[in-house]
Amino acid sequence: MGKGADAAWPRDHTWRAAVLEDRKTSAKVFYCSLVSHSRPGSRPCARYLPRPPGEERPRDSPGPAEAQAPAGVEAGGRASRRCWTCSRAQLKKIFWGVAVVLCVCSSWAGSTQLAKLTFRKFDAPFTLTWFATNWNFLFFPLYYVGHVCKSTEKQSVKQRYRECCRFFGDNGLTLKVFFTKAAPFGVLWTLTNYLYLHAIKKINTTDVSVLFCCNKAFVFLLSWIVLRDRFMGVRIVAAILAIAGIVMMTYADGFHSHSVIGIALVVASASMSALYKVLFKLLLGSAKFGEAALFLSILGVFNILFITCIPIILYFTKVEYWSSFDDIPWGNLCGFSVLLLTFNIVLNFGIAVTYPTLMSLGIVLSVPVNAVIDHYTSQIVFNGVRVIAIIIIGLGFLLLLLPEEWDAWLIKLLTRLKVRKKEEPAEGAADLSSGPQSKNRRARPSFAR
Repeated sequence: MGKGADAAWPRDHTWRAAVLEDRKTSAKVFYCSLVSHSRPGSRPCARYLPRPPGEERPRDSPGPAEAQAPAGVEAGGRASRRCWTCSRAQLKKIFWGVAVVLCVCSSWAGSTQLAKLTFRKFDAPFTLTWFATNWNFLFFPLYYVGHVCKSTEKQSVKQRYRECCRFFGDNGLTLKVFFTKAAPFGVLWTLTNYLYLHAIKKINTTDVSVLFCCNKAFVFLLSWIVLRDRFMGVRIVAAILAIAGIVMMTYADGFHSHSVIGIALVVASASMSALYKVLFKLLLGSAKFGEAALFLSILGVFNILFITCIPIILYFTKVEYWSSFDDIPWGNLCGFSVLLLTFNIVLNFGIAVTYPTLMSLGIVLSVPVNAVIDHYTSQIVFNGVRVIAIIIIGLGFLLLLLPEEWDAWLIKLLTRLKVRKKEEPAEGAADLSSGPQSKNRRARPSFAR
């Protein structure tokens, strides 16, 4: 009996151990099923399921997140490289924009100050205008040099000239086209520069430069009337500010004869410039770089052929007279011409490397530069009326730089800000609600046990 009991005891102990092991396995399976049902997307715990004897435990297969990790990393790397490329391109364009703004500002302010300095020795504004306009002939040769250096498909001068002449029509540049589409712009170009230079003789360069900024408002008014452009209330406000600034600038000097004449000359110059731009868009449309360079060179040719007689007449009538050619300050004349040529080149071709709005800012920034120079070199008085007039005209100029869809962009920006403000409280409430759920999930294993 003792032996039989002693012999049965190991078998009974083995059976109880097997039952206990089976209960542990079933408890683990139950717990794992609870966790898998409570967590969406989780894998079942296959390692706790019963297996036939001799079969090895299967290794865990990678989940969808793990399988897609390399692809996600690669996509993220591509996106980051793309964003980095875009940011580098934008930074490069902004860098070039700053360089163009500085070039426009320095060339415009420098030419204005140099013209003022030239008139102390050489009182001939029309002759100076004629001499500087002759340099426009260099536009197309300079463009062709850049074309040869940069373009992969190089063309001869004759081929490039014929291709750019298509801008004037199917027949190219004929004698009729020259007198109907080029000559009027040559006259407007000469009038714009002559009135501007003649105004510098009457008033200080600060007032001249700030009043010339009104040409942007005149362009809008003429485009609205002639070209039937879109009506924009903000640009009407800018035009009103420009007109108010002109009146206040006139009042700042006390309505003296010289100041009134000088302001009238600048306003007339700004009007000629606006008429030039609107007529160009009406008659010729938009031009490419080569076409614009050829057109400006044609203006130089027109100036040499047909405007040369006017300085000669003014010289013999002693309206613009100088005793000898040795008294002419050739350095000032050439310096003014180079600065004006640089200004026109950057203003016409700077759009290739930066934004047009940044180029226009250079003209506005020339106003404080001229003001600082006038403060130290002349007897200008910056009273309250003059300062307010400068600020008003500058504000009107900046309003005119706003794009046509600025109101739609502003509405989109305000809508995005409102959506973000609404999403922030929702995210905070979601975080608070996820707190008790996480606590319940942590308590479930103890319940499963």
